[in-house]
Amino acid sequence: MPRTDTARPETASPTRLRWWTELPLILLVYGCYSAGRLLVRGNESAAVDHGLAILRFEKSLWLNAEHPLNRLFTREPWIGIPADFWYASLHYLVTPAILIWLFRSHAVRYRAARTWLMTSTFIGLIGFTLLPTCPPRLLDAGHGFVDTMAQYSSYGWWGGQASAPRGLGGMTNQYAAMPSLHVGWSLWCGVMLWRFGGSRITKVLAVAYPLITTIVVMGTANHYFLDAAAGAAVMGVGLLLAPLVIRNADRAKVWIAARVAPVATRSSDAETSIVSGGCQTAPRERIPRQRESVFGPGPGAGAEPGAASADAGDGAAAAAR
Repeated sequence: MPRTDTARPETASPTRLRWWTELPLILLVYGCYSAGRLLVRGNESAAVDHGLAILRFEKSLWLNAEHPLNRLFTREPWIGIPADFWYASLHYLVTPAILIWLFRSHAVRYRAARTWLMTSTFIGLIGFTLLPTCPPRLLDAGHGFVDTMAQYSSYGWWGGQASAPRGLGGMTNQYAAMPSLHVGWSLWCGVMLWRFGGSRITKVLAVAYPLITTIVVMGTANHYFLDAAAGAAVMGVGLLLAPLVIRNADRAKVWIAARVAPVATRSSDAETSIVSGGCQTAPRERIPRQRESVFGPGPGAGAEPGAASADAGDGAAAAAR
């Protein structure tokens, strides 16, 4: 029995993401993050009030771990200097590295993971806008905090004002402490390593990276404990909102495609029309003479001139003249 190919129902296959479309999107989100820190400068007195309120609340709940950690980092350079390098650089390196790893090795999971990260980042920007907060290192010295970034600035590329490169500290919003996206991004990295790492080492790193980052942001006096907790909470909210963001993005693509497709169809139909003898025909339609030559002459119809010589086989007699 001859084999026949049965038509399979068409299923909407997921669109393959390309790096040249992903990279500008990631750079756009990070640009918004940097611009938000730069442009949304909170009132200094309000930021200090918010910082002191957080500190008082932590002390009332015996959650004030920042002071002992900060004293340890200040007293022990072999801890404080690596911690400053950790704070100033790793979130720039580890987060993009894991994004690239997911894109190359776990492409099916990449879009959801990327959407989660970006949604949480935008939520963090809202927090910077609505609740400018003075970090512990910028409080009056009487509150007992030492800015380790300034203390060890001669060992790194950062200056005494912030973790930004030396001379650029004034271009950043130093009152963007709540929530801590250092902690939020490190938590995202830890979840990705735990879920997709597949080895014992990656699972250890998945736990160690966000834990050490939380200790570092407090020990360097860049964040309060509640800032770190808020960073984790922001990631939780972003995780819940990510499916909604993906669905709305898909609906937007369908809406755009529904309005672009009719225009493309009309232009393609105009290009595939056939014009013969001043008459426009459909692409598969033939003129009457073409039908006769293909399907044979009808009953009683005479042969076309030259048909005998054209259609006769090699052994056929030539027509009489």
